Amino acid sequence: MTIVPITSPDLDAAEVSWFVALCSDDYRYLGVPDGALRSIWAHCSEIVKTSEELGFRNILCPSSYQVGLDTLSFVAGCTPITSKINLLAAVRCGEMQPIMLARTIATLDHMLGGRLTVNIISSDFPGETADSAYRYQRSREVVQILRQAWTRDSIDFEGEVYRFKGVSTAPAKPYQQNGGPLLYFGGYSPGALELCAEQCDVYLMWPETKEELAGRMRAVHERAAHHGRTLDYGLRVHMIVRDTEAEAKEYARELVSKLDDEQGRAIRERALDARSHGVSHQARNRELADAEGYVEPHLWTGVGRARSGCGAALVGSADQVLSEIEAYMKMGIRAFIFSGYPHLDEARHFGTKVLPQLKTCSLPHAYGRVPDRVPATPLGTGERR
Repeated sequence: MTIVPITSPDLDAAEVSWFVALCSDDYRYLGVPDGALRSIWAHCSEIVKTSEELGFRNILCPSSYQVGLDTLSFVAGCTPITSKINLLAAVRCGEMQPIMLARTIATLDHMLGGRLTVNIISSDFPGETADSAYRYQRSREVVQILRQAWTRDSIDFEGEVYRFKGVSTAPAKPYQQNGGPLLYFGGYSPGALELCAEQCDVYLMWPETKEELAGRMRAVHERAAHHGRTLDYGLRVHMIVRDTEAEAKEYARELVSKLDDEQGRAIRERALDARSHGVSHQARNRELADAEGYVEPHLWTGVGRARSGCGAALVGSADQVLSEIEAYMKMGIRAFIFSGYPHLDEARHFGTKVLPQLKTCSLPHAYGRVPDRVPATPLGTGERR
């Protein structure tokens, strides 16, 4: 299989991020609630602090109406306990009036000294079943208003959902220059691809075969080129890394050893995106996998039995996992969001066995989104030990 790299300006490093389990998604055994791993401030803030200590460059702070902690409040709380790691805040478009959202994001960006990134989400709200076209139009307008708020002196907007005339943007200027925080976006429908290609900076994908990922990247690249833009590409995938492949595969089996399939189905269906195009592709991975759940030699789909979104993990020794990441980087993927179960334990496994061998960067610095007084400091040697 020949894969043609697709990427934005040359960069020989990747943004390697972790994930904080704000949405009741932390387990020792998948599908079995564990009181010690609840989504409370003490546990989740420890994941953030540990991720920074290990050298991760960003951390995804997800959003859910059903369970867990409020995302933006949590990000604000992380300001005094972090100093280097970026925070990728998930924002559901339409939840907050867009001009107020622009001010909130700008305030957080100042509090964090330019360490804020934003994951744009387009989804239904509790009790809402909106047409897909309407949801993406609402999200598009929110992003357009954010851009105006962050780059102009006033907001003048006439859309299908929102209308504003001459609203001052004085309180809404973020710390980051040249357009405000980077916008990450993931979605598989035609409307999602169009929104990302037109308005966002980093297209996030869930794990599939490399051939499927390459095809998805080409499709987004073509849409972005239509708008005269070039995007970066990211991959959200779980991790199970151990000293040997046998140990990693054994832990994967153990992780799902107490999972009741009905409980797993209930966990998957509680998410508001449970019937999205992306989730259907994760389910398709499980159908195509072998008897042990592997759709590729190191890509294990067992996580998706008890999770609506990202439903697969890279499983293997440190060298095997590193080789997989390097293969993704050769495809043009330069942003990674990893996670594992339990999140603290797996962060330490990956952070000590694999992360030191990767050359990492902060994408906002690569885009020039942060003033010069906040220097970019590459970490890692990029060489195998």
